[in-house]
Amino acid sequence: MTDLEPPELPRGIALAWGVAANPQRGPKREMSVERIVEAAVELADADGIGAVSMAAVAAKLGFTPMSLYRYVSAKDDLLLLMQEEATGLPPEDHLVLDSWQERVRALFEAQVLVYLRHPWLLSLPISGSPITPNSSAWLDAGLAALEQTPLTAEERVAVALSVTGHARWYGSVLAGYTDAARTSGLTADEVTAQEAALFDRVITADEYPALRRAIDDGVFLSTSDPFRFALERILDGVQAYIAGLDRGEAHVSQPDWVGADPAELAGDKRYRDALKAVRDAEKALRAARKLERQSMREAAERLAKAKKA
Repeated sequence: MTDLEPPELPRGIALAWGVAANPQRGPKREMSVERIVEAAVELADADGIGAVSMAAVAAKLGFTPMSLYRYVSAKDDLLLLMQEEATGLPPEDHLVLDSWQERVRALFEAQVLVYLRHPWLLSLPISGSPITPNSSAWLDAGLAALEQTPLTAEERVAVALSVTGHARWYGSVLAGYTDAARTSGLTADEVTAQEAALFDRVITADEYPALRRAIDDGVFLSTSDPFRFALERILDGVQAYIAGLDRGEAHVSQPDWVGADPAELAGDKRYRDALKAVRDAEKALRAARKLERQSMREAAERLAKAKKA
């Protein structure tokens, strides 16, 4: 038990939940938090998050910037509400699917689509869990999809977060390619071919042998989707873990540094010195390997010349 009072909801979160008081007086009755957020999302969808400012939103609505501050008092609150609006609710149709894998897969696909529709979401910083209605609904849907499994509550959250993180990474890559195609005037296939050509030009077998073999195998021109493959392996891994639970074999350990305060680690001089020593050693190792490869090439050239002589 604790006597601590629950924290007061920040203004942005309170607005998202509809429990913050709206101003009693305003410039016009047409103004509302909802209209402000919708206008801001339209600006971001059209021109990116950089186009969103209180002045730009006010101009779009035909009001002064000071009028907006009566409803949304801070830019950070506006960004939070924009994220909430653009995220929306998870699709209802995933509920008709039978297996937990199918439901999780459907939620993953829907999350990726959110990022493709609103790529500016990916540029917003992650500063903790977004405690808003729609974001909570997505997490709730992921947890509900996993309730038919024997996973613990903590494990269900871990799986849901893993899939959500993979969806964000996938959306980030797809949005990046889409933006590259738009700004360059190339098609998505042409952007891919250009990227593959750049890799082919700079990656050598001496310095990056495994990557060079992958390039020669055509991975960067392949039509297969590595992100969907990875999602299926995540689901396979969870299923294998569940099977291990049934046999009493599943166990997940974590490294000693998990739970350590990053600020404390960064402030520890011995830790910083150890990191610097590792970086210096890695740099020296790279230089030594480069020298080794160069020496091998020169030795091979001399041997070839000797055989010809």
